[in-house]
Amino acid sequence: MSPENAKRLYAYMQDAGRQLDGRLPPSRLHPNGRNPFAHVAICVKQKFGSSYKDIDDSLLKRVMEYIDGLVETPR
Repeated sequence: MSPENAKRLYAYMQDAGRQLDGRLPPSRLHPNGRNPFAHVAICVKQKFGSSYKDIDDSLLKRVMEYIDGLVETPR
């Protein structure tokens, strides 16, 4: 991903993390609460098979739509 798009996507992920703060369902694996910022990054990595910086520029819109879905339906 180009540095400009990586920076844009990172900011988008941070905004999603702020929106998810306090909205993620509890987990027995995280007794002190879940980190919404890490959650977004992990979900993106699992879905697209690589870190957000390594995703192809052509997938930027698709990744952002996926992140929107994470915010709409916290899991």
